[in-house]
Amino acid sequence: MISVKMLKPYYIKADDQYVRIILAYQYFAVVINKKVYQFIPIEAKEIRINRKTRKVENVGARFAFQKGKDIVYMTMSELISLPDFLFQLHSIAKPYYDSMQMDSKQIKDVNAVIIDELEHQNIKRLIDKALDERDEEVFRKLVQLL
Repeated sequence: MISVKMLKPYYIKADDQYVRIILAYQYFAVVINKKVYQFIPIEAKEIRINRKTRKVENVGARFAFQKGKDIVYMTMSELISLPDFLFQLHSIAKPYYDSMQMDSKQIKDVNAVIIDELEHQNIKRLIDKALDERDEEVFRKLVQLL
């Protein structure tokens, strides 16, 4: 039986694409067969999560855990199969997801403004066309839309 005893980031780096959770000694421990193994950074040292998909990207990374002279290696795919690992991991990265959602909301607002402006310009073009064709009925309907 494997479970996560502790998962704390040493520090977190975030950019436009990824949230990188950097691990160090004494910040990550797992329990394997009722024995506590401490993370040691001899191979993989970070967990890389895509900010848009919220999925772990480096699933092939291999993490080392030590108890005395015994070293156990676990891949990221083995770790993400543990529910408590995923829960703790996403609770650590959640603030970075939320800031990304605010950005997408702002993008939607900007897109709405652009669409409104394009519709307004299109109505003006249709008014010009109605004037060219001397279609007073269409002209009056379009003017009401402004």
